[in-house]
Amino acid sequence: MSTRARIGWLVRAGLGGVAIAALAACSAPLSRVDRATDRLLEERSQGIGTVSPRPARSLPDPADRRSLTRTDPPTVNPRTDELRLIPADEDRDVAELLTRYAERAIGGAGGDVRRIGLSDALRIAQESGREYRNAEEAYILSAIALLIERHLWGPRLFNDTSVFVGAEGDEGRFDHELDVINTLRVTQRLPYGGDIEARWVARATDQLRDNVTQRSRRSSELVLSADVPLLRGAGTVAREDLIQSERNLVYAARSFERFRRFFLDNIAGEFFALVESRNRIANRERQLASRIRADLEAQAKVEAGRLRPFQRDITANAVEETRAALAADREGYILQLERFKIRLGLEPETPIEIMDPDFDVPEPALTPQEATLLALEYRLDLQNERDGLIDRERAVRNARNDLLPDFDITGSIGFETDDDENNGGFGLDDDELDYSLGMTFGLPLDRRIERLRVRRSLIQRDQAERDFTEFRDRIVVSARAAVRSVDLARFQLDLAERQIEINERGLEDLRLRDDSDPQAIVDRENALLDAENARDSALTDLRNAVLDYLLETGQLRVQEDGTFDPPPGLLDG
Repeated sequence: MSTRARIGWLVRAGLGGVAIAALAACSAPLSRVDRATDRLLEERSQGIGTVSPRPARSLPDPADRRSLTRTDPPTVNPRTDELRLIPADEDRDVAELLTRYAERAIGGAGGDVRRIGLSDALRIAQESGREYRNAEEAYILSAIALLIERHLWGPRLFNDTSVFVGAEGDEGRFDHELDVINTLRVTQRLPYGGDIEARWVARATDQLRDNVTQRSRRSSELVLSADVPLLRGAGTVAREDLIQSERNLVYAARSFERFRRFFLDNIAGEFFALVESRNRIANRERQLASRIRADLEAQAKVEAGRLRPFQRDITANAVEETRAALAADREGYILQLERFKIRLGLEPETPIEIMDPDFDVPEPALTPQEATLLALEYRLDLQNERDGLIDRERAVRNARNDLLPDFDITGSIGFETDDDENNGGFGLDDDELDYSLGMTFGLPLDRRIERLRVRRSLIQRDQAERDFTEFRDRIVVSARAAVRSVDLARFQLDLAERQIEINERGLEDLRLRDDSDPQAIVDRENALLDAENARDSALTDLRNAVLDYLLETGQLRVQEDGTFDPPPGLLDG
């Protein structure tokens, strides 16, 4: 075989491992990783009764890849003389302009308006809400972290290829040598500490200058080795990262389900606030119509000589005040509505119309003591905190393990090809056997850092216990307050409804009297509006209080599509 042919054979043998590794990487696309992640998430989600998050998806790569490495990204910041500000026409009809703003934002563009009820809002928030997607991805990242840790504890295959070229000179004459080493190895961690490894080492050496004797050498070796600790680092402490990763995924599943419930409560609260704002506008519009009617009546009475002109000015001024207040209410509602669109993941330009809630949850008949017991049993975040104490206790035990002396056993056994034969295949010779067995004992002469770590873990455990008791007590307070909030909201709603009846009767009486003072009518209309707004506010508070009660006691349930799943008997009772 010529030198060129031998070089080609050696290079191909060395680069073969690289090619195999590259093909293996190409044959394992991200889809296989995604499937494994989805299976793990489905398993954990079913275990605690939550939904599995949607598969992870990535944004497309940027079209201009040069922007990824630019050190001077462009900035748009024109000078003052480059700005163009066009003054508004002072004679423009601002009232008409504000009306168009309101119609465009609230009423939509003709038939293109999207009507959204509470269930629709909850469903849309889960489908396109950014917060919900972030929560899903946090759950997915916990699953990926566990898969990484699990892979570290499975058999791992590696292939390393090294190529060396060297020369040895003698009186200006150099003998060149090409050495190619390929190492294929598989490693496995042991469940209670240590690891084992099997590796096959194939080596090819060729004297490049010697074409006559063809001084080339090929050999291989199979080596089995193990390293096992018996004291320090032995036992379940060796699997601490895997144990914690497994538990972290359970915590993440609970946190995700807790977020889904909190998210529903939060979105519903914003929806109820929008309904309240919309009703306030309706109340203000009714007040404006009533005041316009009262102003026309006052004008007729002035013309008939039954009222003095300044008394008519009271009603005219009230009309203008109501129009200004109505414009402010509409602007506030538009801003509130557009922020809600962003919360749902909709485009701000999307015209929507908020409908009345398609369900109302009645007040539960429970005492604060019963609510406390339910919260302590059902709250998922409390369960996470309680299990976190076990993690802290395990950390103390692991820190104490570091105080033990080192006592490790190592061993290896190797099979080689015959030294007298030039064999680069897997032709191992039983007579060419090498083995070694050793023990290492390290006295714990310097464990000061480890003792400090034990003390630190004890302090952290005590802190965690205090944090847990504080968190538990806060849950008790919140559960009791949630029950009282329901009762308070119901009480305020009943009062507001009675106030509406009183003011409606008083206003009707004033309008029927010929000698009614316009100021008295204006004051009574203001009182009626305040009572109507108080009723709408109390109704919003009651709706929120019921959902907050279910959330605080761990009884709020969310269906797979993000809508409310009422407890049995609550809507029927």
